[in-house]
Amino acid sequence: MLFWDSLNTHRAAGMRQYAAAHDWLTIIQLPSCATDLNPVEDVWSLLRPGPLANTAFTDDEHLERTLRRGLRHIQLRPDLIDGCLADTRLTLTRQPRTTRGSQ
Repeated sequence: MLFWDSLNTHRAAGMRQYAAAHDWLTIIQLPSCATDLNPVEDVWSLLRPGPLANTAFTDDEHLERTLRRGLRHIQLRPDLIDGCLADTRLTLTRQPRTTRGSQ
């Protein structure tokens, strides 16, 4: 599941084509300036004061490793993910997962 705000790059033709070509991808389009509805904003708020705070990254790989480590920490804490989703006050319904080849 991918939550998108109305950033112009999210609405670009190439992104729409990519999404249309991948039926396993569910995109939730958020209204403009709706940071309170975007769970990713809460994820960033968890990363900024932690792994990203006061760090001078030496290169792109250093930044990527640090982000992956921080995201992995969040992934291993379902309560943090649930909190990010709960803060949106949106009702989320789970759709059954399909396995490849069973479509």
